[in-house]
Amino acid sequence: MELFLKSALAAAEAAAVEILHYYRGEFEVELKSDQTPVTVADRRAEEIIRRILLDAFPDHGFYGEESGKRLADAEYLWLVDPIDGTKSFVGGYGMFSTQIALMHNGQLVLGVSSAPAAGEVAWAAKGMGAKLDGIQLQVSSRTSLAEASVSTGNLQSMARSRQWSNLGRIFAVVNRTRGYGDYYHYHRLAAGQIDAVIESDVNILDIAALSVIIREAGGIFTDLEGRPPGLKTTSVLAASPGLHSQLLEILHL
Repeated sequence: MELFLKSALAAAEAAAVEILHYYRGEFEVELKSDQTPVTVADRRAEEIIRRILLDAFPDHGFYGEESGKRLADAEYLWLVDPIDGTKSFVGGYGMFSTQIALMHNGQLVLGVSSAPAAGEVAWAAKGMGAKLDGIQLQVSSRTSLAEASVSTGNLQSMARSRQWSNLGRIFAVVNRTRGYGDYYHYHRLAAGQIDAVIESDVNILDIAALSVIIREAGGIFTDLEGRPPGLKTTSVLAASPGLHSQLLEILHL
């Protein structure tokens, strides 16, 4: 696991150099078939990550946001989003990150979340805890919703569902609501600075690494149905242990 982590951190660091080379510079923006943007920085960063990881572990699978799947049924599968938050990257503000995760036989066991513009790197590996810039991470011990801070992001599909009114019930009782979004609220959750994150429109490449970081920091990370993250995950309920079940119950009233 230490060797996997060392390689993932090296890949994230190399990608950060390439990403910052383009950040706030001039580059073309293309639209993919799903109408999300992609740039040369996305593609080049993923190429760098892919090369570093597969040179080190040639028998591993790779699932990249830009290049798709290679050996997806392999025992070890790397999940990579080179720039999660391309709209932020294109817009010239720093709410974007590089997400690198490792799945072993279907279980997420390692995650690196690098935010180049902020100079912030969080990582975790199974049984090794979680750290942010070398500092050990621990979620909050809060158990009262009335004292909790909840952050949301990507709620479009939730707004069309019965859970929308239940989210309002949560907002009515918690201490603070925020919409930090992207990597940022997960890093804050892992550090115990907020208490829960709710999202409904994500894909596994967005949150695979972050789920390991939250779990190793002592939190609970599921989808909105309470299921553990997997390749088909599209929503998130992540929280400190004392709040997760309370939030899940309200969402399913």
